[in-house]
Amino acid sequence: MPEITVEQAFRDRKDHLMLTLLNSEEGLKKKIQSAEIHRPGLALGGFLDRFPSQRTQVLGETEMAYISSLPKERLLLVLEGIFSFDIPWIIISKGIMPPTEFLAMADRKKTAVVGSRLSTTEVVSRLSMFLDNYFAPSITVHGTLVDVYGVGLLYTGKSGVGKSECALDLIERGHRLVADDVIKITRKSSSFIVGTSSELLGQHMEVRGIGIIDIEALFGIRAIRIQKRIEVEVRLQYWEETAQYERLGIEDKYTTILGVEIPLVVIPVSPGKNITVISEVIAMNHMLKVYGEHSAQDLSRRLTERLARAGNIQDYIESDFE
Repeated sequence: MPEITVEQAFRDRKDHLMLTLLNSEEGLKKKIQSAEIHRPGLALGGFLDRFPSQRTQVLGETEMAYISSLPKERLLLVLEGIFSFDIPWIIISKGIMPPTEFLAMADRKKTAVVGSRLSTTEVVSRLSMFLDNYFAPSITVHGTLVDVYGVGLLYTGKSGVGKSECALDLIERGHRLVADDVIKITRKSSSFIVGTSSELLGQHMEVRGIGIIDIEALFGIRAIRIQKRIEVEVRLQYWEETAQYERLGIEDKYTTILGVEIPLVVIPVSPGKNITVISEVIAMNHMLKVYGEHSAQDLSRRLTERLARAGNIQDYIESDFE
C-alpha cells in the first residue's frame, strides 16, 4: 500500500496549491494513506459515527464561517470530537485564518493545519489529481511503447524479437517513442492505463549491434512523448510452422493489465516481414473499430448476406415449374 508523508505532499505541492503551514511542523511527520479528500460538514455538527478521519480534510468558507460562529465552549467540544481521530492533515482554503483554539488543538494532537489562497473547489481539484496519481496502481513491464497515429501500441515479446528495431523504424516514419525496455504502467481509472518511461532510462533505446542511443538527441523533441495511454498490446512472436495464427480477425482478442482490458494482436515475426507497416495498419484499424467500423465483421456479414440471397434465388428457380 503506497503512502506519502504530509511533509512530502506539502513540499511537492506548496507552490501549485499556494500552501502555507499555519501551525507547528511536528504534524508534518504524519502519513497520508488515502487519495480520498473529505469536507467534514457533518462532523463539525457533531455526527462522528461515519467520519472518514483517514482522509485529507478540507475546510472551505462555509465550514470556517460555522466554526467562527460557535461560542467558545461549543467550539472546544467540536474540536475535541474532530481531533479525537487521527487526521493526517487539514487544509483551509481561501486564505482564511482559523481561530487560535483551532490551531492550539491541532498542535496538541500533532496535526498539521495548512492554509491555501485558492478556492475550495480548486484546492480539491488540484490535490485530487496529485493524490490520485500518487496512489494509482502501477507495475513495470518489459517492452516498448510507441505512439502510432495517436494510438499507444505496447510491444511485448521475448528479448531480441525486434521490439526496439520496430520502434526505431516507426520513429523514422514520424511516429513517437514513449519508452523502451522498461515501461511503468499506471492505471488512471477503471477503463484506461498510461505508460511512461523510467526516470533513469528516459527516451534512450538499446539497439543490438549499436548500443544505447538517445532518441531525443538523434531525432529531435518531436520524436518522443513523456507518457501515452496504452490502447493495444502488440505481441511479437517468432514464426512457427505449426502455430495457428489469426487469418480473419472476426473475433477480437484481449489481454488484461492492472484490471484494464485492452485489445491484443499477435504478430508472427519472420525474415522480410514489414512489422512497421503492419503496426501502422494495427493503429488505423483500431481507430476504425473505435468509430464503429469493424472490417472483418463487415466483410463476413456481407458474405453471409450474399450467400443467403444466392440460396434463396436458387431455391426459387428450382421450385418454379411455370
